Amino acid sequence: MLHQVFEVGSLLQPNGQVPPPQPLHMVQASAPGKCILFGEHAVVYGQPAVAVAIDQRMTVSLEISDVWRIDGMRFSPERHPHVESLKQRLWANGPSLSIKVNGDIPPASGLGSSAALSVAASAALRCARGRQIKDDDWGEGWTAARPNAVYTGPWDVEQGDSVQTGKDSVDVDECAILSHAVEASAQGGRASPLDSSTCSHGGCIVLSDKVESDLNWIYSRTLNDVSWEVHAVDLPKEIEDVWLVIGNTGIHAPTSEQVAKVARLLENEPGRMREIETIGIISRRGIAALKEGNMEGVGRAMSENHLLLRSIGVSCSELESLISAAAPSSLGVKLTGAGGGGCMIALTRNPKETSEAIELAGGRTLISKIAAHGLIVDSDDNSPLWNPFE
Repeated sequence: MLHQVFEVGSLLQPNGQVPPPQPLHMVQASAPGKCILFGEHAVVYGQPAVAVAIDQRMTVSLEISDVWRIDGMRFSPERHPHVESLKQRLWANGPSLSIKVNGDIPPASGLGSSAALSVAASAALRCARGRQIKDDDWGEGWTAARPNAVYTGPWDVEQGDSVQTGKDSVDVDECAILSHAVEASAQGGRASPLDSSTCSHGGCIVLSDKVESDLNWIYSRTLNDVSWEVHAVDLPKEIEDVWLVIGNTGIHAPTSEQVAKVARLLENEPGRMREIETIGIISRRGIAALKEGNMEGVGRAMSENHLLLRSIGVSCSELESLISAAAPSSLGVKLTGAGGGGCMIALTRNPKETSEAIELAGGRTLISKIAAHGLIVDSDDNSPLWNPFE
């Protein structure tokens, strides 16, 4: 731990009282979870998909420690592969850290908990180390133009070079790139940038196989010869009177297993790719309805999407039970995320009624507005914790 040294007498204030504890040498960042409105699984094969950030978040705080710890326990790379991967990219040769993770996003539930963790952790690590600036540009870091390799360097600090610190060193796109990289590693090389982009940027994110002229294009992503164009969507005011009610089955269903399951299905039955393509068609219809503020149309597209997800085998009886319970009071219902358990979502104007119906059917519920804020650096008062450029 970092310590300040005082003379004994200096610990007392003039009134004889012990002063309040000094602030910890800590940085903290948070990122939202996400719900997929349309296109899960199909997005891995280049089809469009839509996700929105939700109110539930993951928070990561870091402080210097005598040994690597996470939530008070000795850090295990095998148990925390996302954090280990980020550690290798952003904190190689750095001092030991104590990492604390807090949040209200259920794990392995299709709500982007791992991507939110990765985004928040990458922001906290970058904030904790700063960024070298050379000739008024980044001396090191990841950008959309160079997503797969750190810049050459670091260089020896020369006159005119500097180090950005705190919030100024954090870049939302860099956090999205790093999160996508570690998600892909954890999922056997198959991962779309949907979760990472949504948890970084917040709001509403659309992935497509082409640049959509009527959407706000942000950047391109490529992985294993599959390319996506990432867009942001300005949502109309009509979304203000609808909510997402999230119903959790309580069944943990790792994304990697469900993605592999669909891959095996398509390998054994190539004709089933037509269902993947149809999900893409439904996603485009849903995007159009979303932009128009036609929430009934959005709901219909969600329900149609679910029927196809059920057809390719990624639903389960527990999800179907919650979906059936929510349908009468909702505009649209579907599973969200990889499936096999995890969560379903309902688009509704009656969140209390819909939530009660889901809970009566055995689910646990969360309620969120659509399109929450993205990545936030919550505390950078004591950054950087380590300067690797000295």
